Formats: sequence, structure tokens, C-alpha cells
Amino acid sequence: MRHTDRSRWGGCDEHHALQSGGAAGRREANIWATLPSSASARRRRSVGVRAGLPALARADTIIVPGYWDYQRPPAPEVTAALKRAFRRGARIVSICTGAFALAAAGLLNGRTVTTHWASADALEESYPQVRVDRSVLYIDDDPLLTSAGVTAGIDLCLHLVRKDLGAAVANDIARELVAAPHRDGGQAQYIARSLPEPTAHTLADTREWAVRHLDEALTLDVLARHARVSTRTLVRMWRQETGSTPHQWLLSARVNHARELLEVTDLGIEQIADRCGLGTGTNLRARFRNALGTTPSACRRTFQQTSAGGSP
Repeated sequence: MRHTDRSRWGGCDEHHALQSGGAAGRREANIWATLPSSASARRRRSVGVRAGLPALARADTIIVPGYWDYQRPPAPEVTAALKRAFRRGARIVSICTGAFALAAAGLLNGRTVTTHWASADALEESYPQVRVDRSVLYIDDDPLLTSAGVTAGIDLCLHLVRKDLGAAVANDIARELVAAPHRDGGQAQYIARSLPEPTAHTLADTREWAVRHLDEALTLDVLARHARVSTRTLVRMWRQETGSTPHQWLLSARVNHARELLEVTDLGIEQIADRCGLGTGTNLRARFRNALGTTPSACRRTFQQTSAGGSP
């Protein structure tokens, strides 16, 4: 991951792209394209274009969104620009079928990546040197990151914000988007189920309530009582709606809340563990290492360095 005082985020497909970035208190936004004047979004609306491919030469992070004609190789100037950006150390991200552009540039050779489950076979057939994991939401193989469909792309972008600016900022953005604050990349990409009727009972209110009561003992009985369903029904519905069990979901929510408290408070490890429902500092450290591959102290230190404008 690259952290600079004037870091930029960027994105592209052959037709349109989004670039935004800056240090912790500063953001820039640019739309760039290989086509002049405007880019069509699903051919129903136009997006003003402010820059061309040379913008990639300045971006620290480039995001390639999905595009319709993904089985047609991008223009040579697009793949050349992506290759140059990768060689100089830019972080490059794809959302949905944007992975095809990265593969066309040869950036994914020998790597395990993901894309929308419906396009996975086509990606493997077109680029045999690329391994495709159909089961996950996103893969962080820094400096190359890939995601599944559009909603998984939101998860990946929140993951990037969390890495760069911390859990508190990512959670604020998630609330604005009315999105889940954190879904692990390894969570199921596609859950085979019929769509519920608009009036069907869901567990959304119970999950929202649980997030506000993470410091309590949230057993299956407690959650089922709040949702007014049996524990068996709760587990079935929870897995259908989130792709994970209540235990897995709560553990992820608790680790995420602990990460936010490490960043925005001076609370000690034991206090944070208690507030997040993880019990002890020893358990918090173990959960952090399993989920994030780091320690709570290292996470706090990294965020403090980043906030001060340094490099972790």
C-alpha cells in the first residue's frame, strides 16, 4: 500500500473512470476517459470527463470498474497505461468485469483473482494464466485488488478506505451509503436463494440492534428473541441474508468496532475488549491476529502515523 501526502485514487474502464484522492484531510475527484467530452453510463446518462489517460501517470490508486463489452480487449493505449502505472508501483483495483482489463494488460498472470461469478468462466478461458476464485467478495493481493459484482465493489472500496484512512472514516461512509460497514473479502460471493417479497420478514433490524449492543452477550437465544423467530429460523435466515453465521458476523462486527475504538479513542486494550464484547485483551489480540494479521497496538500505531502524514 502506498501512502503519500498527495495520494490519489483513480479508476477507469475503456470508456469512463473515476479518480479521487488526497491526504487524510484532502480529496480530489476527476473523471477520465479515452473518449472525448463525456462517457455514457449504461447508455442512459452522461458523465463529464475532465482528464484523459495521462491522469493514470499521477494516480497512486487506479480503480477499473466493470464494463459491458468486457470480452473485447481494451484499446492498446489503455493496457499500456495500466502496465506503466503498475511498473511504477501504483495500486490497481478492479470491480466486477474490470478484471478483464487488468488481465488483458498481463497484470493478473499467476495470481488468484475474483470477478462477478457469471463472468468467471469467461475470464479463465480468455486468460488461462489467471486463477479465478468464484466464491469470494474480493481479494486483496496488494498492489492488485479484485472484487466480484457491484455491491462487492462497494465492500472493496470500503476496505481501501479502511486501510488508508481508518475504520471510523470507512464506517461513516458505510452509514451514508446504508451499506454494511465491513464484509470480509472471503465471505460468500453468491448466495443461491430466491429474492424475498418486499413485505417479507428480514433480520436487518436485529443486525442493526446487535451492532449497538456488541458489549452484551449476544447469544442465539437473545438474537432470536429480538427477531421474534426460533433459533433455527434465525440461523437459516442469517446465513441466507449475509452469507455467514451469526457467530461469524458478530465476530467481524466486534473486531471492526475494536479497530474503530483503537483509532478514535485512547482506551486501553482491556477496555476496548470489554466494550466490543470480546471479553479480554488476550482474546482481542487473538481475534485481531486471525482477522487482520496484526495486533491492536500495531493497528493503533499505524493509524496514528498515517493521521500524522507519515508512512506506516
